[in-house]
Amino acid sequence: MKVWIKSFDVEMQVKSNGIELEVRSADDKNQLGDCYATMTGLIWCTGKTGKKNGIKISWQDFISICASEESLKAAVKAAKAVK
Repeated sequence: MKVWIKSFDVEMQVKSNGIELEVRSADDKNQLGDCYATMTGLIWCTGKTGKKNGIKISWQDFISICASEESLKAAVKAAKAVK
């Protein structure tokens, strides 16, 4: 995978516009989506989905998911089961 910073709207701390990361396939042919890191959390936008229609997660929920290897593996397993 390739990840690019598309916009860098930060000063000392992340602002409400956040930082936009473009995520592409390893061969650079497909845009997999964009990830926005904002002061309130993360927003994942699959493909060309706009920021306002993305999937939002608060920093607290993200921290809970990533608190341990076990919780991370359980969250990934649950997410894959939904598809």
